[in-house]
Amino acid sequence: MPHIKLPEGFAGISSGFVYRPETAKPMRELAHVLLHEPSTLTPGERELIATYVSTQNDCYFCQTSHASAAAAHLANDWGLVEQVKQNYEQAPVSEKLKALLTIAGKVQQGGKHVTSEDVAKAREQGATDLEIHDTVLIAAAFCMFNRYVDGLATWQPEDPAMYAKMGQHLATEGYLAPSIKA
Repeated sequence: MPHIKLPEGFAGISSGFVYRPETAKPMRELAHVLLHEPSTLTPGERELIATYVSTQNDCYFCQTSHASAAAAHLANDWGLVEQVKQNYEQAPVSEKLKALLTIAGKVQQGGKHVTSEDVAKAREQGATDLEIHDTVLIAAAFCMFNRYVDGLATWQPEDPAMYAKMGQHLATEGYLAPSIKA
């Protein structure tokens, strides 16, 4: 049960967005730029970073919705998404993405955990400064989003079909569309 009276029928972050649309707008815009706009990291890679951080933060809504978006970008390869969530170092992803996930995981623990060695390794694997920047910002933003969802104790349904539909919508339409009832 939410800690404050949130609009009924809106899952996770959507309930906070409907409750306070003036703060939802910049949050949606940030997510859209980071996860949906053109980048040298694929949308699937960026969604995997968001999924991994949300998993580390134990935010059910965010890890499930972004895992669904990642899968939608990755030809419904749920096995890959689960591997990244469980042990990205053993997952069949690029060494560059592994190095970026290391950075993202350290940001999740606290920004000062990222070391010069972590950044150097990402660069050695081909990561650009923009990709390193965006990885740090995705991880930091998802720490905020996860804490927003969980700090309000939002409604987080467990229906996999709802998350699959949401993930497909995020993958195709992005993050600017207004919230719809679950």
